[in-house]
Amino acid sequence: MTQATLRSARITLVPLSPEHLEREIELDSDPEVMRYLGNGKARTRQEVEGYHHRRLAAAERVTGLGFWTGYVDGHFVGWWILEPAERPDQGQVEGQAELGYRLLRRYWRQGLASEGARELIRHGFEDLGLSRIFAETMAVNAASRATMAALGMTYVRTFHLHWEEPIPGAEQGEVEYAITKDQWIATSSR
Repeated sequence: MTQATLRSARITLVPLSPEHLEREIELDSDPEVMRYLGNGKARTRQEVEGYHHRRLAAAERVTGLGFWTGYVDGHFVGWWILEPAERPDQGQVEGQAELGYRLLRRYWRQGLASEGARELIRHGFEDLGLSRIFAETMAVNAASRATMAALGMTYVRTFHLHWEEPIPGAEQGEVEYAITKDQWIATSSR
């Protein structure tokens, strides 16, 4: 099974492909979008090209997982991801995946991050048979934490990563939220 094209009420999620590079550059070159990511700064075209190749490769690691670009009425709004755990502290267990999302600033606070994420969670549990989906963000990223909570994910832990160039708020650590398939079924049937 390759990555499926997914649809929610407003968003069409298309598997990431080489032609999406310019969209990724637009997204990652905004310093506000990147505020809580990496070194907290906008990325150069060359940096985004490197990330683009790694993002494309994510779809090759586990069937059905990877990056999706999101479109509303034909307009690019951002990307979403379901990918296998990479770090040892993430509990590299079969049947779980990490959820992520990143939207252009003009599409913030419209419910699109959670709408696309809900579709990926549904896809992960129903179509791929995952048992657990988790997400991480900086502890100070209140907007992303609110999105995770709105998805029915619950706080799991706070942890600290080593950063060569810590950004403001890094001293408060990172947080993990998660939802299991059983929790998702219980909340979806209401």
